[in-house]
Amino acid sequence: MFWVTKFSGFFAAAMVMIVLSPSLQSFPPAEAIRSSHLESYLRFPSQITSTVSLTRFSFRTAPVFRNAGECTSNDRRTLGHAGVCDPSLVHVAITLDVEYLRGSIAAVHSILHHSRCPESVFFHFLVSETNLETLVRSTFPQLKFKVYYFDPERVRNIISTSVRQALEQPLNYARNYLADLLEPCVSRVIYLDSDLVVVDDISKLWSTSLGTKTIGAPEYCHANFTKYFTTSFWSEPRFSGTFSGRKPCYFNTGVMVIDLKKWRRVGYTKRIEKWMDIQKTNRIYELGSLPPYLLVFAGHVAPIEHRWNQHGLGGDNVKGSCRDLHPGPVSLLHWSGSGKPWLRLDSKKPCPLDSLWAPYDLYGFST
Repeated sequence: MFWVTKFSGFFAAAMVMIVLSPSLQSFPPAEAIRSSHLESYLRFPSQITSTVSLTRFSFRTAPVFRNAGECTSNDRRTLGHAGVCDPSLVHVAITLDVEYLRGSIAAVHSILHHSRCPESVFFHFLVSETNLETLVRSTFPQLKFKVYYFDPERVRNIISTSVRQALEQPLNYARNYLADLLEPCVSRVIYLDSDLVVVDDISKLWSTSLGTKTIGAPEYCHANFTKYFTTSFWSEPRFSGTFSGRKPCYFNTGVMVIDLKKWRRVGYTKRIEKWMDIQKTNRIYELGSLPPYLLVFAGHVAPIEHRWNQHGLGGDNVKGSCRDLHPGPVSLLHWSGSGKPWLRLDSKKPCPLDSLWAPYDLYGFST
């Protein structure tokens, strides 16, 4: 984990301490399995013709990360469906697309690097393209993962225009369908955005108690909650009344622990889709996939320590805008916002904190 102390001036990241995982044991070979748990809105990837070329992408092979002695052994023979259902596994879901592929690879690398039991982490990759599996396998030859195809047509007609075009991408909404995409035996999952790195043991986040709640996330109750919805939303009781009797706080959906068993039982996907349908005709918010989560869950979120989502490091739309860290322990660095560290590093105009992302970057450009 990181400890960062703020000094005078715009910012200083001083006294950075990285606690690395101690001695680790061996990892079984990679296993990439397309989802067999398909609903009517999903199509097999083999039936889709991809138009995206990955020939310009090249990633270095990640080092081998091995389990510590006290970790549960995961025999390679347990891979496949039985492996996914292994109760000792930590389940992490991340989207993969070409635009954010470099970030996703760095996120996975960071999780493995800091995990005491990396062979007990199972990755669930959500994709809308069909040619990413081989790239992941070549970069992480011993990774346990599974690829799930999400059909963009499932949400294309219920996505509204947003303040940023990037927020309108269908794959941003795939997390709404994790309960349908993942096997029924997977009862809990950590969902992570692609523009972050984990600098602590992911099992600590996994073990968070959700109590009676369905999702857990760091909450920010000092934020101006009203700004996430339009004036017409707040002036219409049939909409704003949804928060009656609740104490809603803003939370960032880029880091969530989700109880999938409870999600399935209650049917939260339909509740989110209902608000997306309302948005199409009433324009009650401006910010993509976040507001429906606030409408359904705000005020009913299990609080997680802020160290697990030091977000906003991407800055805003002001050219050259950089953000500082809050003082204190940091377990996850999140470049939410318009600026991404890999783009700023390539342009030779990085923000100071981008140097904390760079060690996990495995990217190389093929010529």
